[in-house]
Amino acid sequence: MKRPKLKKASKRMTCHKRYKIQKKVREHHRKLRKEAKKRGRKKPRKDPGVPNSAPFKEALLREAELRKQRLEELKQQQKLDRQKEQEKKRKLETNPSVAPPNVELVKEFGQCYAKNKAKLGKQNPKKLYCRELKKVIEASDVVLEVLDARDPLGCRCPQMEEAIIKSGQKKLVLVLNKSDLIPKENLENWLNYLKKELPTVVFRASINRKDKGKMTKVRRKAAPFKSEACVGKEGLWKLLGGFRETFGKALQVGVVGFPNVGKSSIINSLKQEQICNVGVSMGLTRNMQVVPLDKQITIIDGPSFIVSPLNSPAALSLRSPASIEILKPVEAASAILSQADARQVVLKFTVPDFKNSLEFFTLLAQRRGLHQKGGSPNVEGAAKLLWSEWTGGSLGYYCHPPTSWTLSPHLNESIVTDMKLGFNLEELDKNNAHSIQAIRGPRLASSILFQSSGMTNGIVEERDIPEELPKQKERKKEEEGEDYENTDSDQESVDEEADEEGSDMSPVKEAWEVLLPEESQADEQSARCFILDRMNEDDAYDFSTDYV
Repeated sequence: MKRPKLKKASKRMTCHKRYKIQKKVREHHRKLRKEAKKRGRKKPRKDPGVPNSAPFKEALLREAELRKQRLEELKQQQKLDRQKEQEKKRKLETNPSVAPPNVELVKEFGQCYAKNKAKLGKQNPKKLYCRELKKVIEASDVVLEVLDARDPLGCRCPQMEEAIIKSGQKKLVLVLNKSDLIPKENLENWLNYLKKELPTVVFRASINRKDKGKMTKVRRKAAPFKSEACVGKEGLWKLLGGFRETFGKALQVGVVGFPNVGKSSIINSLKQEQICNVGVSMGLTRNMQVVPLDKQITIIDGPSFIVSPLNSPAALSLRSPASIEILKPVEAASAILSQADARQVVLKFTVPDFKNSLEFFTLLAQRRGLHQKGGSPNVEGAAKLLWSEWTGGSLGYYCHPPTSWTLSPHLNESIVTDMKLGFNLEELDKNNAHSIQAIRGPRLASSILFQSSGMTNGIVEERDIPEELPKQKERKKEEEGEDYENTDSDQESVDEEADEEGSDMSPVKEAWEVLLPEESQADEQSARCFILDRMNEDDAYDFSTDYV
């Protein structure tokens, strides 16, 4: 008998019900759109890449490719290291006859070993800077001393200039960088004052576009008169090219100066490529770097001058990268503020009149929205802000040259004439005049008048470098107590040489003698074998965290 077909239920519904469902669906979709809008765009934005109009595009793309390759190599190396560790663990599990070493002994020995190794490798980085700076001066035929146009006299180092003069037949040329941050009248006055002693070039390095994250803050606070192009490049090229013709052979040009005057930026502007590292922070260049400009001229970059601690607090604050560590931020910023015109500072930072520096930092913190927990103004943060703006490349201030010209004590008339021989000074004057016309500087009323402290004393010889301050020593002891494995990254090469010579084996034996005076022979032998195997495989292995 055939089974009767069941009648399908009808999908028809009343219009009231259908419209109600459609309304609910529309409300649901609207709600989803609102939530998505609050969360932001789900679809990732496409990387626009480097625009064709950007300078140094090829160099940026090349660096991005190299960075990508380095990351891939690092991942592969980490993967291989993990595989090796797993193989070692499997071997230990499969061979139970081999007793594992005493964990506590290994940990204690690792700490002693790293501590002794750090002591062997520790050196004052300032001594290394002195050596590198001497190498730059010895290798150079012409030395460019870069000065910040806002305080040219404060950027001159008499000790270093004297060392350059005594080192042989070398020429010294002054370069007035950041010349767009001071009024034109002041720039002309300083040029007329400095060229009486040494050949002087007006220069304005192009803005760095490599480290966008570091330079963003500076661009936001930058004054509207800052231009993008390099100024003074042709004048410097002609000066060096003319001297090379009279010199008769390939020319080595060294670039020296105090921190944050724009030494590396000048080299990048001459090369028209991002060769040297530049940034807002002081003292980025730590080693000697040779950059060929063309077949006949090679330029050498090096570390900055080391500031003597006998200078005034204002000079230390402006010229030393460690001034915030040596002095307190409020003291360093107060020293700068004491030599600036108070009325112009009030107009520049748009704060009310103040009686002392502490009141100014309080007003500046309130103005810039720098607050601590509880709503109190962050005075230390405001002091650091003033210090960073004053030592950076955004704030326009200027100093008047001395009213009467007198020859510097370390120079005499014969030295001045010798330094000017071989240079076409008439052509240099024409190029400087053209550069001053091309620069669009700030108005005199919108800049801050600053009282210069005169020439800044520097340290040339390693023996003259003072010992570390007690505060710095205490800080280093605390860091060593927390982690014995943290050593200075700048001394890795020194550590490797010491390891190759086998100088670290004596601390190994001493550590074992101290740690195991009464231990059993079995524990000592197993732990010793384990650690020596680790040392042979990788000298930089972290013992203290192996079995933690």
